Amino acid sequence: MKRHLGLLLKGAGMGAADAVPGVSGGTIAFVTGIYEELIHTIERFGPEAFGVWRRQGLAGLVEYLNLRFLVPLLAGIAISLVSVAHLVVWLMEVQPLLLDGLFFGLVAASALVVWRHPVEWRWWYLMPLVLGLLLAQWLPDLMPWVSQLGSTHLVLATAGAIAISALLLPGVSGSFLLLTMGLYGTVMEGVRSFDLGLLAVFGGGCLVGLFVFSRLLSWLLRHCHGATLQMLVGFIVGSLPTLWPWRQLASYQIGEDGQMIPLDYHYLTPGDFGVVTGDSAQLPAVLALMLVGAGLVLCVDRLNRGPDTPQAG
Repeated sequence: MKRHLGLLLKGAGMGAADAVPGVSGGTIAFVTGIYEELIHTIERFGPEAFGVWRRQGLAGLVEYLNLRFLVPLLAGIAISLVSVAHLVVWLMEVQPLLLDGLFFGLVAASALVVWRHPVEWRWWYLMPLVLGLLLAQWLPDLMPWVSQLGSTHLVLATAGAIAISALLLPGVSGSFLLLTMGLYGTVMEGVRSFDLGLLAVFGGGCLVGLFVFSRLLSWLLRHCHGATLQMLVGFIVGSLPTLWPWRQLASYQIGEDGQMIPLDYHYLTPGDFGVVTGDSAQLPAVLALMLVGAGLVLCVDRLNRGPDTPQAG
């Protein structure tokens, strides 16, 4: 029961994080120590599961699919998306600097957590590290092209596959990619209003993305564990600019649903932010929440490691 409650809370954290453009539920999964188990569990959903069901029955299938782990986690995500996510979206509108400060500290500390993950360092790990950093920068620039696919259903399904794949990557926000595709408002409104047609198409794309990408990521973690972790560090560090609180929109375009799609920002110091925008930089409060976010991550990581866990040298 204690483990199930813990998984429910971790799922709620993942759901709340994925509601924020710039934050990934995968980051929360990694920090809370369930990331690799989640990836390997998702990979098991496929044709092989039918064979296990025929040979071992329902009990064997539950064990094979690790449903005692997955069900409470998904329940937490679902509960969060219809409850906590609404609070997070509201905070994005009324206190964006404070929310960005909290998640900036959380994500920055997450990069440190992944980098310190027990692994023997190799000099060539710099290559996947840089690759992850570059991909985190390039992916948002490619997303507006998704809206050019034509059919609305095809666009939604493709967006679902991409967004759910991003959920599995620490540092890459599915919500932010939806925003750059011009579909964030559409999908969030569909969740709020429980639009079954939209959710079915989007959910179908998510299933395809999960099936394909979880297998790729699971293979990488099994065969290139250290290099894959360093690529994840690159993804996380590359996502930090999207959470820098003191920034000003430099260019944008309007999506088909009328939502503004940010294309570029000017990143400012707190002092310049007040001069340029005329708004308060809220420096003490933002810095305090950055420290709170970083502290939460480091405390959770410490609890997951235990006091005697060796650190990477």
